[in-house]
Amino acid sequence: MIYDVTVIGAGAIGTSVAYHLCKKGFSVALIDRGDIASGSSSHCDAVALISDKAPGLDTKMGDASIRHYRELAESFSYDFEYDRKGCLYVCETEEELAAASSYAKRQAADGYDMKIVDAKTMREMEPYLADDLLGGIWTPGDIAVCPYKVCFAFVEEGKKLGLKVYPYTHISRIRLSANRMVEAVETDAGDILTKRVINCAGVWAPDVGKLVGLDIPIQPRKGMNLISEQTKRIVWHKVMEFGYMMSKFESINFRRNVSSLVEEYNVAFNIEYTKADNILLGGYRGFRGFDVRSELEAMQAIAERGIRFYPCLKGINCIRSYAGVRPYVKDHLPVVSAVDEVPGFYIAAGHEGDGICLSPITGKLMAQLVAGETTDFDIRRLRFSRFTEAQRTA
Repeated sequence: MIYDVTVIGAGAIGTSVAYHLCKKGFSVALIDRGDIASGSSSHCDAVALISDKAPGLDTKMGDASIRHYRELAESFSYDFEYDRKGCLYVCETEEELAAASSYAKRQAADGYDMKIVDAKTMREMEPYLADDLLGGIWTPGDIAVCPYKVCFAFVEEGKKLGLKVYPYTHISRIRLSANRMVEAVETDAGDILTKRVINCAGVWAPDVGKLVGLDIPIQPRKGMNLISEQTKRIVWHKVMEFGYMMSKFESINFRRNVSSLVEEYNVAFNIEYTKADNILLGGYRGFRGFDVRSELEAMQAIAERGIRFYPCLKGINCIRSYAGVRPYVKDHLPVVSAVDEVPGFYIAAGHEGDGICLSPITGKLMAQLVAGETTDFDIRRLRFSRFTEAQRTA
């Protein structure tokens, strides 16, 4: 078996990379130790947003990806449930509203469709919101998709272009030449001869990196959500709390007025409806290794924060919870890069909670890198070498 490129990992990033490479005319093998979308991409929420991004490259990638999603939704025969529902960030305090106004103004100055709405407008948009909220940010272009259907859509469309998929395939070795160039991927399904390997294994990317002697600084960060019983519609958009974003991006000294339980579990309120008339309520992120069991106290903290913003949730039953692990990088930027130390080896991983959002643009950028083309925009900040350079200057 001989391929131009072998992609490892069949989640939202890997399937997108594989599809976009096929579009360029490469012969591509896609390998996963499980099934398509069996990892993080089937254990997450369903949105692609610019309203949760830091201004600059982060937002630029998100916006480009959302635009690309629209193109794919129009051209793909496989429906991945594209839904332009918009996102509303809500503010509890004057301090939050002031920071939100500054943030939205900067994003609008950069050309993005984002604005502040007052309390009256916000409650017209979301009538079940708590009535003491002061205002929020409205971003109408934010979308929702079905995460695992995104993966299957890329695979099905890629197959039309010659993509070969190897699910439930274990990799034992990545064979390198004497000068450390990629030669083959050895698996229990046979050797795959290839000159290029792209590591899209998400939280498992460090394991793949070890096969070529690389230390990839990605950690698993657990996320968890609650699902309600089927219920009447109480939410029309993606709704989130700006206070959490403020503590993440605006000021390390900012503290939300939350209970010790919410603080302990780092819970950030977010809510959305589903096509099955359930409510998805999140969310929490914590470092628990690869443990994806639901935690009762974390569930209680998510419910507590949800009821604060949507008091009617108190009368709605939770029928299940689920958790997954996200590939966390300390500087909050993914790796989309060739690796100088191993010619022919690339990495597209470390997107943490943005893998679904950034899936289309990551695939497009990686295909451009492999083809030796100029990328759509400057992604030097996403190079793998930033970690080795940091170690040398430390």
